[in-house]
Amino acid sequence: MTDELPLAGWRVAVPESRQLDVLNDMLVVRGASTLRCPLVSIHDCPDEAAIKAWLTLFCSTPFDDLIILTGEGIRRLTGFAERFGMLNDWIAALGRVRKIARGPKPASALRPHKLKPDVLAAAPTTDGVIETLMPEDLTGRRIAVQLYGEEPNEKLQSYLKGKGADISIVAPYVYASDVESSQVSRLLDQLIAAELDVLVLTSVVQVKRILTVAKSEQREAEVITALKNIHIAAIGPIVAQRLDELNIPIDVIPEDKFFMKPLVRKLVEFVALNPK
Repeated sequence: MTDELPLAGWRVAVPESRQLDVLNDMLVVRGASTLRCPLVSIHDCPDEAAIKAWLTLFCSTPFDDLIILTGEGIRRLTGFAERFGMLNDWIAALGRVRKIARGPKPASALRPHKLKPDVLAAAPTTDGVIETLMPEDLTGRRIAVQLYGEEPNEKLQSYLKGKGADISIVAPYVYASDVESSQVSRLLDQLIAAELDVLVLTSVVQVKRILTVAKSEQREAEVITALKNIHIAAIGPIVAQRLDELNIPIDVIPEDKFFMKPLVRKLVEFVALNPK
């Protein structure tokens, strides 16, 4: 390890998919030896008719609020709107509605359209969104909810309905397996054999894929033990919450900006304080 190459000698597993090259390059330029293993890929919702119907409703019917759970969701909906010839109506509707963002990433998706969130959740989690809305009377409010993948988020839906809101949900993208399970299996082999120093996790679905493959191979307990023994770098509180449920400790997590650059900076700080 040197000042120029602060991660030299560290072996880092990178399961990111959408921005794999970006994250991998940030680590390699700092001296890390990386194992690239993209676990999941993101695709547009295959039910285009359902998305078009939702966009038509959103653009033609006044909504009071839009709860944005991910920046990816806004980007996907914008892509659909453009293909359907509804882009101007979509951007105009976004401008009219109060935009409640779960975390900081929706802001970057809104910025190209000269828009920004009106409300940022108290914490970038479902509980944070609920906490933010608690003081408000939601009776009769029309609230659109953009989901995280296909996860229905029953907790948020139940809360909004219980407060008397009229909700409309949309799931503009889906997750799919990226690499073959055999490649994930090799990652598990290396985790169990303690051949890696750090596992960088940027989404809950990565954790799910690791555990799904481990369970299918009847070595879930071994993998969870391995995850408890490796240094985990988590991009934010949603990933951290899932790992906490599994009693898996986290060594590296950004303090407030839950993006890749702050994550890598935190990893460099951790390595400096914990040399091999």
